[in-house]
Amino acid sequence: MSTLINTDTPINTKPPDDGTALTFSELIERLNSQPAAPTLEDLNDWVANVEITDHDLNPYLGFKDGNYWRHRVCRNEAVEMLVICWRPGQKTPIHDHNGSHGVVRVQKGLMWETIFKYDDEQGLCYDTARECPTGTVTGAGVPDIHQLGNPDVSGQDLITIHIYAPPLGVLHTYKVGSPKIDLYTPNDFPT
Repeated sequence: MSTLINTDTPINTKPPDDGTALTFSELIERLNSQPAAPTLEDLNDWVANVEITDHDLNPYLGFKDGNYWRHRVCRNEAVEMLVICWRPGQKTPIHDHNGSHGVVRVQKGLMWETIFKYDDEQGLCYDTARECPTGTVTGAGVPDIHQLGNPDVSGQDLITIHIYAPPLGVLHTYKVGSPKIDLYTPNDFPT
């Protein structure tokens, strides 16, 4: 499994000290028991060392035309976990997490991430991009402006696991070359 982190903070990706991986249920229990937002390093370590089976994900799988589909696994005041299902060509708006940090694990498929920087005079500018194949764990501290998606050319569905601390609220969205910043509230209950 590869690990990519979009932050200056070094990340520990070693397995837990006792050499055992977390189960998906144990990860959910750990997240639900957090009294405060866990660190980016903790989230990365937990997600990099969890065993997730197809059976674990079945209740959270569902795809739709037009836009990716967010499925909430758990949420409390400190942290939330989502499974996001993407058809080829589906992508997020360019956004930040408005004070939350998080990790993403590519469970199945190929995810593209495009990273941007904001310049007060020029507005939003392209910075870099990367491919994240199955097994990749990537994380983002604060601030982070990016766009995630399943490339048209992938020819396959994409399933990703996302953990954010604190839970996401209203996000900022951006357009390349524009200084305008809009607001966006993710919808976990689409119709």
